Amino acid sequence: MREVLPDGEYWATCRERTRIAASANGYGAVFPQAKMTVADGWATFTRNGEPVWDCSVRFAVAHFDIQPA
Repeated sequence: MREVLPDGEYWATCRERTRIAASANGYGAVFPQAKMTVADGWATFTRNGEPVWDCSVRFAVAHFDIQPA
């Protein structure tokens, strides 16, 4: 199976325009942007070094704009 996103550090930016919309979809803690660590197909989002949310890498790629950190 082809990797969706290699393991590493990224910045993830919500595609939602408001915190309310992001919260309605379950990822308000990530709004508007958070650091994202990808490891073994799993994405963990952090703020100030503390995990705030996680999901599969496939979900992250589908719902966030992602750039290398």
